[in-house]
Amino acid sequence: MSQLLFRLYKLSSRNNNVLMKHKSARLFSTRPCLTLGTRVKEVLPGGYKIADILLFDPVEEELVTVPNKKIPKELMDEEMVGASHGWGFFCARHDRSVRISDLYNPLASKSNPTMIILPQLTAPSSNYFNVAMTSSPHLEDCVVAIKFAGDHLCLCRPGRDLEWTNILTPPSLLENSNLMYSKINQKFYLPAPGGKYLFSYDPHSKEENILAAQEVVYRGHPELNQSEWELLSSCTRTEYLVESPFSGERFLVKWYAHGFYSSVLEGIDYKTKRFMVFREEETIEGSIMCYTEDIGDMCIFLSNSEAFCVPASSCPGLKSNSIYHMGRGLGFYHLATGNPHQYPAPDGAPTLSYWLPPFST
Repeated sequence: MSQLLFRLYKLSSRNNNVLMKHKSARLFSTRPCLTLGTRVKEVLPGGYKIADILLFDPVEEELVTVPNKKIPKELMDEEMVGASHGWGFFCARHDRSVRISDLYNPLASKSNPTMIILPQLTAPSSNYFNVAMTSSPHLEDCVVAIKFAGDHLCLCRPGRDLEWTNILTPPSLLENSNLMYSKINQKFYLPAPGGKYLFSYDPHSKEENILAAQEVVYRGHPELNQSEWELLSSCTRTEYLVESPFSGERFLVKWYAHGFYSSVLEGIDYKTKRFMVFREEETIEGSIMCYTEDIGDMCIFLSNSEAFCVPASSCPGLKSNSIYHMGRGLGFYHLATGNPHQYPAPDGAPTLSYWLPPFST
């Protein structure tokens, strides 16, 4: 877990006021949160450690500590490689075995976090991109999937499969595609770069290892002048498919970020320039992605975890019709106005952080 460990600095606002507080885990669990790692406080006999779980609250814009959680020794040499449904995916460096854990759940047991053991990975790549699940890993019909940067997708049924199913994706076409699962269609989806195609996999189909391709038809785009389009064409673009578990609506999100040299980082940093959102609508000819700047009460959360939606009204303090993002900057973007808001990120925070949805007991 060394990638998740960092020296904790005080989280400061623009005027350098300290924004660090402790609050009820139950209160905080009703909101989405961002994982920031752990701070080890004590080493116990047998290899266990007592640590504070470090999370970021996007409503209060502050660091939240879940204190004194026991970290199982099985997770100490593992790195977190993704998150889905609030569960973290951890992979061991020595044998590439995978564990799913509720370590970052504020409501989970502090003394005995749940761990679900999966088989060792056999895919040749070790460059994890993101993960997705069909449901909670406790459910019998759950299927978990790991997408690698490259042309491999791996799937497994917890407690049932003795090995992973390895699927080759089209070479160089889905290398950096974000994986998601649609409960409506009961399929995993991967948007191709540019969003021209959606590739899908049905984990319940008898035709194994088959990826289906669907061309995406668009209707409408924002009214931009030539210079604005030229700026966007120079940006790095990432596509996400996300589905609301409440309304069943699906959205295709395009994230444009401009890269620049940062003397502070001594490398390339990114600044978000724009998000474009397309709502899927059914017509006689088939489904069409229609441009919109109004997703209503919904908030979309994007990071290296599986993308998800949350109604702002269910989490007081969230900004409706907004996209909360982590990766190329930490903040949120209001779709109707195009106004970005950047959070002051903690110094030394890990580059791979994961948005987690609200938890429940």
